[in-house]
Amino acid sequence: MLSVVLPVYNEEALLEDNLILIRDYLRSIESEFRWEIVIVNDGSADKSGPIVRQFAEKNEHVVALTHPRNFGLGQALKYGMANTRGDYVITLDIDLSYDVEHIGELARKIRDDKARLVLASPYMKGGSISNVPGLRRMLSILGNRFLRFFVQGHFSTLTSIVRAYDGPYIRAMNLRAQGMDVMPEVVYKSMILRAAIDEVPARLDWGPQLQYQNRRSSMRLVRHVFSTVMSGFLFRPFLFFVFPGILLAIFSLYVIFWMGFHVFESYEFLKTAGEIADPSSALAHAYKAYPHTYIVGLLSTMLSIQLIGLGIVSLQNKRYYEELFHLGSTVLRHEMAGNRDAIHTKNCEPPMSNAGSE
Repeated sequence: MLSVVLPVYNEEALLEDNLILIRDYLRSIESEFRWEIVIVNDGSADKSGPIVRQFAEKNEHVVALTHPRNFGLGQALKYGMANTRGDYVITLDIDLSYDVEHIGELARKIRDDKARLVLASPYMKGGSISNVPGLRRMLSILGNRFLRFFVQGHFSTLTSIVRAYDGPYIRAMNLRAQGMDVMPEVVYKSMILRAAIDEVPARLDWGPQLQYQNRRSSMRLVRHVFSTVMSGFLFRPFLFFVFPGILLAIFSLYVIFWMGFHVFESYEFLKTAGEIADPSSALAHAYKAYPHTYIVGLLSTMLSIQLIGLGIVSLQNKRYYEELFHLGSTVLRHEMAGNRDAIHTKNCEPPMSNAGSE
């Protein structure tokens, strides 16, 4: 069974047309998959809500869910995925910037490879990008390259909503993010659990959605950039502190070299002038002549030590978090397995005999 989750927020211009395209495509692959569509109206202020309700009433295998207010993409996805029944869950953007053919491609990939998560990437070999505005395209490419640097893997895209999940796996996962940062969070937690993650080439094309002149992207760029940076910190916090700390340490060593040179220079000057030439006098003379060198040297040294120390602490905390998350997930899986076994045993028990009462 295949569940397609569609978060919706102020999409009335293209909503009905795209829902029909998705429904018709799913009907075309019914020989391979049974299916359902779960639509989450995330507090839309336009006519998206009524359109979703009417579409669900007219079509079987369609579930309409509603948030009373806008909670964000992450919360909409979590709500939608929690209400799916499929063996595989596909999340898709309702604007169809990734065409409907991706549903079948992702479903076959996760079914055949027995993966937990399959990412759709327009940036890997075989992928393509079309009709995307220059600023958005640049930010998307830079954001994904930034995250790829911090992820210990070779994934080309970590922010795209277009993905396939193993159904029971994603429904059991505890996710915290409410915005776009839910996408890297899923990858990060899947890596902690050593889950199998695959990637397929995708075709990102804004052409279809640009037909709707009143269409406005609901993504807030500044918030998205901030969440991308924070996701990178989540993956490798150590690097955020240690790299600047090492660079600052190198700079401080350079300044310390000049501090020592100035002390030696002052010592020779005092000795030539016939004054008292000892290390303390030379240091005082050098500081008086070059105070900024000593201030910068001491401050940069202290700051570099603090940054490297914070990096070590953050690495330790990250390992504690990963261990606790892995342990908690393992306990949860065992509890769920125990509950299923108990229910199965109860249902399989033979009825009690009435021979004793007779």
